[in-house]
Amino acid sequence: MTTAVSYLRTSSKTNLDGDSAPRQRQAIEEYAQRNGIAVVKEFYDEAVKGADPVDARPGFQDLLDYLAGNGARVILVENVSRFSRDLIVQETGHKLLQNLGYELVPVDAPSHFTDDTPTAAMVRQILGAVAEFEKAQLVAKLRGARDRKSRALGRRVEGKHGYRVSSPELIREAKRLARKSPKTGKARSLREIAAELAQMGHTTANGQPFSASQVQRLMEAG
Repeated sequence: MTTAVSYLRTSSKTNLDGDSAPRQRQAIEEYAQRNGIAVVKEFYDEAVKGADPVDARPGFQDLLDYLAGNGARVILVENVSRFSRDLIVQETGHKLLQNLGYELVPVDAPSHFTDDTPTAAMVRQILGAVAEFEKAQLVAKLRGARDRKSRALGRRVEGKHGYRVSSPELIREAKRLARKSPKTGKARSLREIAAELAQMGHTTANGQPFSASQVQRLMEAG
């Protein structure tokens, strides 16, 4: 039987005592029963706006932490708007989940994210163009900064090539901490890994612990 987790969201505190959460839960449970899916855990973001990025939501961060150490790969939501009401956030959030190997299913329209509709294609193309533009801008800024520093030092200064080159021990520790315990068979959550890395002195450039999505990328680094 396929296993999945469910994700619920209400956008304001006034919804907390209303019908929103029970309605979402019922729709997900009915879909799961019809399709032979076992919902193993529920995650709920209370009073979280639909335009908020998914990786900035506490409940969704907990969901990602759970999936990283669990066999479930499917996320069920009542409809697309429960995931996000913002089209850009929908597409970027879905892309994040795709890259992590997870499937997002709105139970009222299960093929929404797999249909190649003109709107979805347009948004993906726009996002791709924006990402390419931003990357080109960043590369140009970094190149200019290196050129200025090189002139000041009288020697060529080259840029960093990511943690894989600049901090291979960080990659090794992240992957070590992600392994399941030989005694219990359980794995640490992404947040637990980030906390332990911080205790070892491995933090972001701002001195903060890595986010769950950053830890996931560290573990996937070659």
